[in-house]
Amino acid sequence: MAAIPALLPSPSLREELARRGAGDAGKCYQCATCSSVCELAPAESPFPRRQMMLAQWGLVDRLAADPSVWLCHQCNDCTVRCPRNARPGDVLQAVRSLVIEKLAFPGLLGTLVARARVTWPLLLGLPLLFWVALLGLTGHLAVPPDLPAGAWGYELLVPHVFIYGVFFPVAGWVLLASIVSGRRFWKLIGSSGERRGTFAAALLPALGEIAIHKRFGRCSAAKPRQLGHLTLLWGFVGAAVTSGLLIVGMYVQHLAMPLALTHPYKILGNVSGALLVIGGAMLVGNRLGDRNASGTTSAFDSFFLGVVVLVIATGMTVELARLADAASFALTVYVVHLGSVMTLFLTFPYSKFAHMLYRTLAMVHARMTGIDTPR
Repeated sequence: MAAIPALLPSPSLREELARRGAGDAGKCYQCATCSSVCELAPAESPFPRRQMMLAQWGLVDRLAADPSVWLCHQCNDCTVRCPRNARPGDVLQAVRSLVIEKLAFPGLLGTLVARARVTWPLLLGLPLLFWVALLGLTGHLAVPPDLPAGAWGYELLVPHVFIYGVFFPVAGWVLLASIVSGRRFWKLIGSSGERRGTFAAALLPALGEIAIHKRFGRCSAAKPRQLGHLTLLWGFVGAAVTSGLLIVGMYVQHLAMPLALTHPYKILGNVSGALLVIGGAMLVGNRLGDRNASGTTSAFDSFFLGVVVLVIATGMTVELARLADAASFALTVYVVHLGSVMTLFLTFPYSKFAHMLYRTLAMVHARMTGIDTPR
């Protein structure tokens, strides 16, 4: 006779969920309204009713290994229709933040970002202080007296060697941390079903869905988030492509900087910046709107969105300051921009940005196991 699996409940799970903004899980009485109204739940493995039960029982290990937690996009159709106001969307969001913290490499950084309510000055301040110290020690914390009026670029204020020397190692570290955490997650959810086929074959259609935010389109209560997320995503993609093109332009094409506003690279950069501003504004507006439709805003959410807004605001301001020939102001804002970008990069594997990694892997796993068949 098969052995009965042992249930190992964690009495502290409900307290931990409450700390992360999901303290209403205990109100659920398993009516299954949430699973009935969810348009994203696979027919063979509906959610979030089962996940609500696991949360009530404190079965944190089973929740952490459940890919359905990540197939949820927090449409909040379940929360809006829940007769007990148990807020299933908030519960699954809290579980996701818990998984990010527990799988983080190294664990200390995961804990620091998870405790952003009290650690945000450290997370934002240390990168900023780093740039102030670096520029101060190298004599670049003041505008050069011979700076040509109206014809200067930021490389005359902060040499490119500093940018490359800092952000290339940072990117390498983030890649390493993401690979380690991603492998842990991939192994963890592997127990939920037998995978068939190749990773690449399942990855391509998953990336296609992400590129157009197809699943967000099935949401009702949070449908406006689709456009906000999509605009922000492509704004970041455009900004990254622009950065790559500028490197090619400087070192391969030997283009003179700064580029004219009519140059194709500059146009792409400005369009990407506009998308970031629009997307960021839409997501902030969503968070300030109906709590049932947008979900409870935790410190984990606020920190990530705050850093994104700071990166966007300082990025657009440095462009306008250069056009206005306000070099001293531009340098000050540029230092803040470099610090905020560094924070965004360094916290990628530990903040809500990590959804890009974990949700993608969960979508690939769902395709490989055959459960990815939304109704």
